[in-house]
Amino acid sequence: MLYKLSADFVIILHFLWILFIIFGALWGRYNRAVRNIHIASLLFSIVSQIFFWICPLTHLEVWLHEQYDPSLAYPSSFITHYLEEMIYVQISSRTILILTFVIVGMSGVIYWKFQVRK
Repeated sequence: MLYKLSADFVIILHFLWILFIIFGALWGRYNRAVRNIHIASLLFSIVSQIFFWICPLTHLEVWLHEQYDPSLAYPSSFITHYLEEMIYVQISSRTILILTFVIVGMSGVIYWKFQVRK
């Protein structure tokens, strides 16, 4: 049961991470530490898309599901099942890369327009 709960937690964390990558600039424009973490996450996203790396959270999710019960067809709860549908949307790698660059560009505009001042 611990593996199932852990897998569900990682799926929720993964979803929150994606939301942070998409919307983190809105928070980061007010806080330098958040901005630096957000920029690093954007760079990691670009590099992982270019080199076709699989997100470490994905590896952890799969491992936890396998530890719980590899034979289950519906290994997660109702909510995490649909979060997974949003996380692992069926679009091409090229489209994801383009969307990543769009997010980076939009974040750059937000950071440039709303610079944090001391």
